[in-house]
Amino acid sequence: MKPNKEEILEVLKTIYFDNQKIDIVSDNAVLNVLVFDKEIIIDLNTNNPSLQGKNKIKLKILNSIQNKFSEDIDVKINFKLIKKSPNTILNTNRKLDGVQNIIAVSSGKGGVGKSTVTANLAISLSEMGFNVGILDADIYGPSIPVMFDVFDSKPLAVNIDGKSKMKPVESFGIKILSIGFFTKLDQAVIWRGPMASKALNQMIFDAAWGELDFLLIDLPPGTGDIHLSIMQSLPISGAVVVSTPQNVALVDARKGVSMFNQENINVPVLGIIENMSYFTPLELPNNKYYLFGKEGAKNLSTDLGVPFLGEIPLIQSIRESGDCGRPAALQDETEIQSVFNDISKNMLSELLKRNNKLPETEVIKITTMSGCSAIK
Repeated sequence: MKPNKEEILEVLKTIYFDNQKIDIVSDNAVLNVLVFDKEIIIDLNTNNPSLQGKNKIKLKILNSIQNKFSEDIDVKINFKLIKKSPNTILNTNRKLDGVQNIIAVSSGKGGVGKSTVTANLAISLSEMGFNVGILDADIYGPSIPVMFDVFDSKPLAVNIDGKSKMKPVESFGIKILSIGFFTKLDQAVIWRGPMASKALNQMIFDAAWGELDFLLIDLPPGTGDIHLSIMQSLPISGAVVVSTPQNVALVDARKGVSMFNQENINVPVLGIIENMSYFTPLELPNNKYYLFGKEGAKNLSTDLGVPFLGEIPLIQSIRESGDCGRPAALQDETEIQSVFNDISKNMLSELLKRNNKLPETEVIKITTMSGCSAIK
């Protein structure tokens, strides 16, 4: 039986590129189909230049057509390579099935306790009954594995719908993926931006995250490559900015808020958290010593019109808990647990307002030209 063009297109609608959820016809990869007596010529867009990738999709098409019609049919495919911009690193049209809310935890400056806040927010949310995951996107300084005492763990491979996926490491009910699982504690990660972003891409999309109410992304300090790559790839529900009260940290926190608020990025800032707000000695429980300044982050939130989610005191056991791999928010009926619970509730309140008032955040398209970032 000699097929016609429409019948061939129907067959091609059952064909998918690897890791894609849209068939090659709906994805506009099929440019043209020509049907002759026993020969079919297909012009096909592809972004995979490898011979292996081309042969794989060709074999899928050939088998599907011959099984449907006749083994005597010869199928010729003309591939047209779509050149990717070298700076468009992460896939911009993919979502994480089963993940309801993606929260970016950011800081303009390093050393302000961003990872500590991320770990304890995750615990607080989990204790409230939510399913929570953490993506440690701090490629060059991953600390989440240490804070959950899983730095010797390795993600296992699992089969999901015929595809091999990474199973996140679980600790205290939190699903975790980090570049720290693939490097030694004393091994420096010396990667350029594209390589770092490729590793992130795998941890995001090649992982079996399952059903999550929240995925917290522990971003690196600053406003650089990784931040843009994450926002190119995922629709971030909202961002939280962590700062200490001192001026040198507040200057960078202001820049962090500004990045999320840029018109063509437009990620809602759920609020600012002030860490290391004050110190209270055990022997003087009524005294507060403002070692890094008083209410700096709170004043900044007022200046910027951004919610203030709360302040975290400088308590020795928070540091000790992070070092021993058991987040402080697990300490029942303590001031620390109460502080993180209050901050989590404030964040949830702001997220609820955001979800009721605003549409889903869209991923952004960013290209880089002559060393300058152009956001489209």
